[in-house]
Amino acid sequence: MLVILRPDASTSDRDRVVALIELLGFGARVIEGTQRDAVAVVGNDGRIDAARFSALPGVDDVLQITRPYRMVSREWRAEPTVVSLPGGRSIGGPELLIVAGPCSVESEAQIFATARAVLAAGAGALRAGAFKPRTSPYAFQGLGAEGLALLAAVRRETGLLIVTEAMDEEGLEQVAEVADIVQIGARNMQNYALLKRAGRAGKPVLLKRGMSAGLADLLLSAEYVLSEGNPDVILCERGIRGADPSTRNLLDLSAIPAVKSLSHLPIMADPSHGTGKRALVPAMARAAVAAGADGLLIEVHVNPAEALSDGAQSLYPEQFALLMDEIRGIAGVIGRGVP
Repeated sequence: MLVILRPDASTSDRDRVVALIELLGFGARVIEGTQRDAVAVVGNDGRIDAARFSALPGVDDVLQITRPYRMVSREWRAEPTVVSLPGGRSIGGPELLIVAGPCSVESEAQIFATARAVLAAGAGALRAGAFKPRTSPYAFQGLGAEGLALLAAVRRETGLLIVTEAMDEEGLEQVAEVADIVQIGARNMQNYALLKRAGRAGKPVLLKRGMSAGLADLLLSAEYVLSEGNPDVILCERGIRGADPSTRNLLDLSAIPAVKSLSHLPIMADPSHGTGKRALVPAMARAAVAAGADGLLIEVHVNPAEALSDGAQSLYPEQFALLMDEIRGIAGVIGRGVP
C-alpha cells in the first residue's frame, strides 16, 4: 500500500500517517518527491483497510499494491487447487465436473426422472434447490426438508453427487447433512455470516458471483470461507447485470481466465443463469469450456414447460445429451476430459 500525500501536506501530517502504520504493526518508509511525498507500508499482507488512511489530514490518495485478499491468491498458492469430492471425483484438475439438474426439487417423480436423464448423459453431479431464494415472495420457495430427503434418495439410487443451496446460517447445517457441495447463491455472496458458517461446515462450497460484484468482491467473499479453515471453495461465474434485455444476465466469460490469473481456486460457469434463455445455453456452455472453466452448472428439466422455476432456461434431456457430446469434443482439444 502506498499513501500519497497532498502537495501542501505538513510534516505533522506525514508523521501522523507513519504513526498509524506503525500502530497497525507494519513498517513505514517515507518516499520524498519533488512536489509531494508518499509513505509506503512495508510488510502489508493485504489486511490493512485503506479507509483508515483516506480520512487523515494531508492524504490525497491511497494505492493498493498488495491485493486485499491473501489465501485465495496465486501469491499464496501458485499451483491450482484441486477440490476432492466423494466417489473419486474432483474439480480443478484435468477433468471437468458437469453439474446438471432442475432449478428446484418439485416432486419425487420430477427429480428422479431428471437425475436419471442427466446421469445417462454423463453428468457427475445433480443440482437442485430444496430451498429457493426468489425475487417474489409469492413464487415457489422450494420443498425444504422434504426436498433434501428426495435429494438424499436420488444419491442413494444414482450415485450422483448433490449440489444444493443454503440460504441462511440456520439452514446451512441442514443442507450440509445432505449436500456433497454446499452452494452459496449470488444473492448471498456477501452474506459474511453465512460465508463464515460455510467455512466451518466441513463440506466443499460452491460460491456464485453476485449480480453486481467485481472479481475482487468475489475473491474476498471466498477469502471469508478459507479464513475459517475450509480450503475447498469452487467459484462460479453465473452472469452479472447487463443493460441489454435480450439476455437475463451478461455471462462474463473473460472472468474465467481472469480469475485463474488471480486465484488458485477452481471456477465453474453457469450458462443457464448467465443467459436465461434455453437457446443460448449450449453456445455459452461450449464457450465457457473453451475459456478454461473447470466445470459447468446447467439447468435440465424433464418438462421445462411445467417447471415451477426457471423453465425458460432449462434444457430438455435430449438437448443436454447432445451438449455433453459437444463438450467432450471441445475438452479434448484443450487437453481436458469429461469422466
